[in-house]
Amino acid sequence: MTNQIEFYFDFVSPYTYLAHKRVMMIEKLEKIKFIYKPILLGGLHNLRKITPAAFIEAKKKFTINDCELVAKKFNIKFKFNKKFPINSLKLMRGVLIVDQNVRKKYIENFFDAYWSLNLDLSDEEITKKILRKLDIDCDFFFKKINEQKVKDLLKKLTQEAFDKEIFGAPTFTVNKKLFWGQDRLDYALDEYKKSI
Repeated sequence: MTNQIEFYFDFVSPYTYLAHKRVMMIEKLEKIKFIYKPILLGGLHNLRKITPAAFIEAKKKFTINDCELVAKKFNIKFKFNKKFPINSLKLMRGVLIVDQNVRKKYIENFFDAYWSLNLDLSDEEITKKILRKLDIDCDFFFKKINEQKVKDLLKKLTQEAFDKEIFGAPTFTVNKKLFWGQDRLDYALDEYKKSI
């Protein structure tokens, strides 16, 4: 049995943003520990040979409408980004190298920038502006995310997700059970509560 919920995420996923916002609400109200597990969603899709919804026009249209419905239901500020999808590789590597003390703020700020403020996170200058706001040294950040061990770690985490039979984000794991999608968060919570 477990006393935590693993949360596999990537900034590029709108449903993961919505799940993240709900996770933040839950953490404020209950003593539940979520472990954020960064992955490269594009890399996971490649391993699974999945064509993402972003590249299927009907699915993309549905996703936009669906995310707006979910955001409204949970009173989450949301705007589907005009620059969707972007390559989130650098930002996801960044999760691995920022100091533990600012990691939560880093995740929160980049999720908000993309899915609430509609910023183009493929623009390095916008990324630098957010990093400076968080007091993260930009030179250090861009040097560190290009180190081989950081590249390898993100690949390893993505492979770990693949090996666990995860195929998308958000995915929650509790007691070796998978719960895929923001709409399965309540089921993950039910499984967690059986453990305590």
